[in-house]
Amino acid sequence: MRNIWIIAKREFKHYFGSPVAYAVMFLILLILGLSFYGDFYFYSLQQVVPDIQIVLSPLVSIFLFSTPAITMRLIADEQRAGTLEVLMTKPIRDWVLIVGKWFGSLLFYTVVLVITFVFPFILNLMIKPGLETGSIITGYLGLFLMLSAFLAIGVFASSLFSNQIAVFFTTLGILLFFWIVSYLGQAVGGVAGSVLDYLGLARHFGNSFFVGLIELKDVIYFISLTVFALFLGSASIESRRWR
Repeated sequence: MRNIWIIAKREFKHYFGSPVAYAVMFLILLILGLSFYGDFYFYSLQQVVPDIQIVLSPLVSIFLFSTPAITMRLIADEQRAGTLEVLMTKPIRDWVLIVGKWFGSLLFYTVVLVITFVFPFILNLMIKPGLETGSIITGYLGLFLMLSAFLAIGVFASSLFSNQIAVFFTTLGILLFFWIVSYLGQAVGGVAGSVLDYLGLARHFGNSFFVGLIELKDVIYFISLTVFALFLGSASIESRRWR
């Protein structure tokens, strides 16, 4: 655990020592702010009281496309610089390296999530009788679990290539697949359709956390996807020892 924390802390400091992280954070808040203002204005014209979904919906889309940019350098940069081989000679297990990198990126996005909490706070002040506390908690819990899976997939993709552009598009492709696969399942039908539908990220977020519910099967889904992606990343790193 100590080595995981050391690696995670190094990655966390690296994010805030790089202008890329600040640029990504600024763009996330800018896009969310513009979307929040536009949606609130639209609901006001329709004389409809908005809810937490005007924050959650754009955040899901933003994280879907920003996560590959944040994770593309995690392992790929180590490979490009030749430092991965040095790390592999040290008494650090492969899974410790992968989990440490993932945890560092999760800490960064946790900071981003905390900052975005200003939008539910503003919305709560602007509408009467205010937002339901439960919907805010479940929504942000769902975002955290989804981000955990997104980042784990990004770390796995980063372990496959030394080229960051290749990592970016691989991560984005995997995330988009998991996002649309439930719609494919609904179109296919049958047993295969049910399996595809279950694999869909949108199904597990949209049917529970998005509407203020916490279902154990959805929590297990995101945790399982995170663990499986981290396992694949560890296996990818370990396979390099035998090349």
